[in-house]
Amino acid sequence: METATTARTGSWFCFSLRCVLLILAWKQGCAQIRYSIAEEVKDGTVVGNVAKDLGLDITSLTDRRFRVVSGSKEDLFAVNQNNGLLYVHGKIDREELCQGSGACLMELKILVENPLEMHYVSVEITDVNDHSPVFSENQQTFEIGENTQPGRRFKLHAARDPDAGMNSIRTYTLTSNDHFELDISQSDDDKIPFLVLKKSLDREHTSNHSLVVTAVDGGKPPRSGTLNISVIVLDINDNRPRFLQDSYQVSIKENIPPGTVILLMNATDPDDGENGEIGYNFAKTLRKNIYEHFDLDKLSGKITVKGLLDYEDSDIYKLDIEASDRGTPPLTGECSVIIKLIDVNDNPPEIEITSKSNIVSEDSKPGTVISLLSVTDKDSGPNGKIFTSIEANGPFELKPSYKENIYSVVTKGHLDREEVSQYEITVKATDCGEPPLSSFKTFSIQISDVNDNSPQFPQNPLQFYLLENNVAGMALFSVSAKDKDANENAEISYHIARDRDSNNMLSFLNINSENGQITALKSFDFETVKTFQFQVVASDSGSPSLSSNVTVNVFILDQNDNAPVILYPVSSNGSAEGVEEVPRNVNAGHLVTKVRAYDADIGYNGWLLFSLQEVTDHSLFGLDRYTGQIRTLRSFTETDEAEHKLLILVKDNGNVSLSATATVIVKVVEPKEAFAASDVKSSAKDDEETDVTFYLMITLGSVSVLFLISIIVLIAMQCSKSTEYTSKYLQEANYDGTLCHSIQYRSGDKRYMLVGPRMSVGSTIVPGSHANTLVLPDRRNTSDEVR
Repeated sequence: METATTARTGSWFCFSLRCVLLILAWKQGCAQIRYSIAEEVKDGTVVGNVAKDLGLDITSLTDRRFRVVSGSKEDLFAVNQNNGLLYVHGKIDREELCQGSGACLMELKILVENPLEMHYVSVEITDVNDHSPVFSENQQTFEIGENTQPGRRFKLHAARDPDAGMNSIRTYTLTSNDHFELDISQSDDDKIPFLVLKKSLDREHTSNHSLVVTAVDGGKPPRSGTLNISVIVLDINDNRPRFLQDSYQVSIKENIPPGTVILLMNATDPDDGENGEIGYNFAKTLRKNIYEHFDLDKLSGKITVKGLLDYEDSDIYKLDIEASDRGTPPLTGECSVIIKLIDVNDNPPEIEITSKSNIVSEDSKPGTVISLLSVTDKDSGPNGKIFTSIEANGPFELKPSYKENIYSVVTKGHLDREEVSQYEITVKATDCGEPPLSSFKTFSIQISDVNDNSPQFPQNPLQFYLLENNVAGMALFSVSAKDKDANENAEISYHIARDRDSNNMLSFLNINSENGQITALKSFDFETVKTFQFQVVASDSGSPSLSSNVTVNVFILDQNDNAPVILYPVSSNGSAEGVEEVPRNVNAGHLVTKVRAYDADIGYNGWLLFSLQEVTDHSLFGLDRYTGQIRTLRSFTETDEAEHKLLILVKDNGNVSLSATATVIVKVVEPKEAFAASDVKSSAKDDEETDVTFYLMITLGSVSVLFLISIIVLIAMQCSKSTEYTSKYLQEANYDGTLCHSIQYRSGDKRYMLVGPRMSVGSTIVPGSHANTLVLPDRRNTSDEVR
């Protein structure tokens, strides 16, 4: 609108100027004619009738001559001599004749002859829109930085249009766009267009703007010319690198090997050149462990695992990544990368014993807590789910607490230190991972003693065999009891149970309270005492004290301390000597006499053997080794002596044999004398044997009383103990010419026989038996029996 207004103002100014000049000329009386023709009229076109317009007489024109004297322009117009018409002679080009956009007036001087007159004619050549606006260049390029502020003006090439007036350039137009507009500046008769930046440029959005400026004239129809404008937007570092996402999240397993690429960062920068070249870095505010575990390639943006990862140390890592361009100054974009670790079952459960009783009393009640423990697993999810069990060969169980993975080990039964004094308890914890991992924890529990066991003897009763003639004050034997308890509960002291009814033997016995060693204050004589019994009490030192007793049976073993005693012949003056008369006519095998002897010892020590030490005629008399019978070996002859002396040795069978001798005088008499002497001797002998029988009865009575007492004691012992340890005492009196006795008893799996001077035929001596004791095979174990 502003351009059109300016053009109209200029036209009216020119028109007014011409009117003023014409008026001034008319006032001065000048003859001036004005014509107007359009440019580019055809040759011969009549401009006007000069003669008529000058007031000349047309009828007298033949004598007058017209001539155009206008310099170089006179060739463009001519006057018809016949009729005085001014016409165009040639081609009229206003743009050639008149430069500029003002009125184009041709001042013609027309010379008229006959009479000579000079007239002035003005021919105005009006413009025809026969030219289009033309720019000096059809392409104009601008380089504009994208940081150029709006309002900046850029001068464009001005279009040129030779036409004038309304046909000249009226306006400029610009293709529609968001960033530029046109501004036309009037300079004299020229309109100069300017390209004005109305909105900031963004190279990243549009790096090149192509515009078209059109110059339009005022002709009808209007004509136009165009100018191509190319705006190259120069880049500045006005864009930060941008990541596709503000936050990235990636999940990886914790056992991922180092060097594995886990994420490729991709930031973009729309800037150009160095302004768009991006490098990657970790933010400086990261924790140190990030640099230990991850690495970032500065050029490619690859994030790789640098070290071993452990879910239990950290299950999530937050990496702040910076992307910086190389502009001046550089701009930086940021994003965060969240790396979540997926747990792998790489940690076995951990068992921690928080408290433990190292010692537990054996009288603890079931349910007693002996240990508290906690179980943890650094893994998570199923990998951290734990099943706990107890492995113990004892009365223990695992009880869970109100809090998860807290357990207590408690007793589930009674404890007995005497059976098991120490337990090894193993707790097993297994997680639910794939594959599952397990761990074990073993601890020891000592069972403390309670005095719940009394001392025990190995057997009851106890049997000891003691040789007679022991040294008074020396230890005889010892008893020992065992106590399953420990420490003071197992410290045993011994004492002999004494009461008013105890036998007198106990007054001669003493026992060491610490070791159970029994000593006797007197020497025992088998011939006086063969056995006695007492009780020993064993007490522990517990609180309260427990005790037990044992019956001790002591058997006195015989020693060969008694020499044989000759009963017949009767001893006198320290020697035994007897006279026997034998008829000469007796046959072989006749019993001459029988030597009788007694030994107070028993068994081997009392087993007597007879032998002839001296004899007048060995062929005449024989002595039975076992019975002491003297018999004739043959009949007497006339040549045999009438008196024979036999020295008989009687010895026992002890280790150190003791002996006695007897002398028998055998007188051989005639039969009649023998009968007479026999009668006399019978009467004397009856008296003598009466005394011997008396003494023999006293001896046998004493032995019988002792034997009965032994039988009674042994029967009482048999009734007080089991069948296995029952002792049986059997008397076997065997009198076969000498005093013999035997006592059989049982101890354990053996049978014993205490024998007198003579044993029945067929008896056997078991090797290893004690002196005067024969060991007989048990009838329960073998079919062979000692008789």
